[in-house]
Amino acid sequence: MAAFFLQKFRNPAAISEANWHAASKIINSTVNENRPTTPAPAKSRFLAFFDECGDHSLEKIDRDFPLFVLALVLVKRSVYQNQVLTEFNKFKLRYFNHEGINLHSRDIRLATGPFSLLLNPTVRPQFMAELSDIMDQVPFTLFISAIQKQAHLEQRGGDAANPYDLALEFTMEGLFHFLNAQGEKHLPIVADARGKREDNMLGQVFSRMMAQGTANVSAEQFKQLDCPLSFLSKKNNILGVQLADLCAHPCARHILNPAKQNRAFEIARKRLYNQGGVSGWKVFP
Repeated sequence: MAAFFLQKFRNPAAISEANWHAASKIINSTVNENRPTTPAPAKSRFLAFFDECGDHSLEKIDRDFPLFVLALVLVKRSVYQNQVLTEFNKFKLRYFNHEGINLHSRDIRLATGPFSLLLNPTVRPQFMAELSDIMDQVPFTLFISAIQKQAHLEQRGGDAANPYDLALEFTMEGLFHFLNAQGEKHLPIVADARGKREDNMLGQVFSRMMAQGTANVSAEQFKQLDCPLSFLSKKNNILGVQLADLCAHPCARHILNPAKQNRAFEIARKRLYNQGGVSGWKVFP
């Protein structure tokens, strides 16, 4: 618009080149000032990450692992930026040639893929000790919701709710309490992608829960929150999701065998939410 105005009314004989450029700046500045601007989105104080352990099927239940666990990790944005990203990437670069390695607990346990270096009996204890130390040092808040599938099915029969839906309900109720205690309403959540169909189903359950509420948190209370949910695959190398994964399996193993020594669980236990009579640890039934 400014260029059209200047082109139409420019008179080289009546104005010097210097004055012409000055007039151009004034007109362009006026146009830019009047142009509507889109405000930058407000940044949340916290970030949240979901991951899971076990499958949520009630049709075929693994006798050795009849459990579904949903882990939610909450981290202050500043801590995530200055500590989580820094410390985990430094750790990765001590053992690998780049930080793109995904710290997947199953691959670590089985020493598969890039973690085949853990087959070395000298490297493995050092690697695990360093990883445990970082987990112990980085501050975060943890919610664990576990569904004992066989007991759930025996108790509820054909009316048994999907374990993922049930675990999500318990987790979101705890999350509401956390945000309310912190005076926060905005929280972006990242979940590990499991495939388009399952992600769509979970997204629908999440949206319905936020719109309709649960037995303990009303729809009106959930509607106060702004919690956009995103699904990102492991190839995105999201460290928050990896942190949730590293918590989920040790917690599952503790539920299945509480007598067995489990340092990873002891570290995770210290991060469990526990405030105002609300616990971040839920095992159902």
